[in-house]
Amino acid sequence: MDDIARRTVSKLSWRLLPLLMVSYFIAYLDRVNLGFAGASMSRDLGFTSTVFGNAAGIFFVAYFLLEVPSNLALERFGARRWIARIMLSWGLLSAIQAGVGGATSFNLVRFLLGAAEAGFFPGVIFYLTLWFPAAYRARIVGWFMFAVPISTVIGSPISGYILNMEGTMGLHGWQWLFILEALPALVLAGVVLLYLPDGPAEARWLTNEERQWLTTTLAAERRNREALHAISWTQSLRNWRVIAMGFIYMGITVPLYGLGFFLPQIIKGFGGLGNVEVGFVNAFPYLVGAIAMLFWSRASDARRERKAFLLIPLACIFVGLVAAANIAAPVPKMAAVTLAAFGIFSALPVFWTFPTAILSGVAAAAGIAWINAIGNLGGYIGPTIFGLLRDRMGNDVFAVMFLALLSVLALVLVLAIGHDARAEQAATPAVAH
Repeated sequence: MDDIARRTVSKLSWRLLPLLMVSYFIAYLDRVNLGFAGASMSRDLGFTSTVFGNAAGIFFVAYFLLEVPSNLALERFGARRWIARIMLSWGLLSAIQAGVGGATSFNLVRFLLGAAEAGFFPGVIFYLTLWFPAAYRARIVGWFMFAVPISTVIGSPISGYILNMEGTMGLHGWQWLFILEALPALVLAGVVLLYLPDGPAEARWLTNEERQWLTTTLAAERRNREALHAISWTQSLRNWRVIAMGFIYMGITVPLYGLGFFLPQIIKGFGGLGNVEVGFVNAFPYLVGAIAMLFWSRASDARRERKAFLLIPLACIFVGLVAAANIAAPVPKMAAVTLAAFGIFSALPVFWTFPTAILSGVAAAAGIAWINAIGNLGGYIGPTIFGLLRDRMGNDVFAVMFLALLSVLALVLVLAIGHDARAEQAATPAVAH
């Protein structure tokens, strides 16, 4: 049985994850390349940190409003067509950002971009539950979310080089940034439409034995979850544990996006660094986070332990950000930011084992989207409050401390809700490691 499990999961991983990872890489790059455009864009268009932070965050207001409807549509129409639709619309709108001329148009395009991308991430999380048993889920989500830090590791230097295209064909460097980094999304929309299967029934590349093991295991897990937590999709939106998970996720996303949109400007403020150098310095914490994400999620699966593997990273976020807020020297400040990045990216894949342990079927589609919607309000709160505090106080101290406080909220809520591992453990054998 262990041999069948390893062989089947390996096939699924190699067949599905590369395309999903590349797609999320492009999605996240198109979401946060605004951070690199920020300094020059604000200078050219006369934006304050408050105006810039509000526009950066308004993306997530639309994201919040349309997350659940988008995921329900994915469950109904299938992942292949819906994810391709998302990618096509976000690619077009990401490029349109190059044409904004003031705060009003900037806010409008960012809002529409959030509406276009709504449903992609929770859609993929739900999609992965249709393929991978729970005992493998932290590492699988870890590999998928590996695209988040890697998009910054790779994208930071590339964005720096693109910004140096200032004046080419009469366009600013930040305009080239939006245009060039939107093109891969348009190409990948076609690839997803042609390549991505909707579910295991279309997996002709699995043997009958492998397909039987997969369907039997997933069905047993679903029965177990529903016996312990039988709720409808509407009930999942009112369930206190589901809502609490949304706020736990917010405690991770507020630091993630607060730093993502403003860290390049903080590094620029060290002085003496050009666009490319800022890109490389900005990439370092994300490189550490990327490596940590893979090892941490694998360790969580191997030990079949979730709660401790989430609490430790949340503590690291808090300690790292408090230290970063109170240190001015560039090197130790970046070391503290790197500790926080370790916490952020180690927490992300382990967190997503919590909702998938209690939700199934349409309730999973709606509940996962609802958790992601609540959590991603942090993408609005983080940059908006960060920019406001930065303008009011004239420095980053209170802004970074605000990010740290949200991680404490998450830590307290994890202690309150715990993690019900019964459904996860009963149906699936221990993972070989």
